[in-house]
Amino acid sequence: QVQLVESGGGLVQAGGSLRLSCAASGRTFSSYTMGWFRQNPGKERDFVAVISRGGSTTDYADSVKGRFTISKDNAKNTVYLQMVSLKPEDTAVYYCAAKVLATGSNRYRADYWGQGTQVTVSS
Repeated sequence: QVQLVESGGGLVQAGGSLRLSCAASGRTFSSYTMGWFRQNPGKERDFVAVISRGGSTTDYADSVKGRFTISKDNAKNTVYLQMVSLKPEDTAVYYCAAKVLATGSNRYRADYWGQGTQVTVSS
């Protein structure tokens, strides 16, 4: 079991940047593949980014490639999502996830979720 707490969301203008953080509890953090997903009201939760247990392998949704960067610090039990060149369509609640598993090409699911943090990008 792992508990996840996101922070760093907020309101930003288009073209701006934000960095989301996700603090995880539990001594098994380094054994989990971690990721970020996002969701808007009435829509499905979409995959954004994933990082391997050791941090050497990452994958991104096509919509964020080249703009978002996922990283993790196992010593701090924290995973980050650096977002630059933000667009209004990036507006969503962003969820940190643990034990992320691939279910297909660029498709993922997760077993553990944080409570989410709102990101709003104004035009």
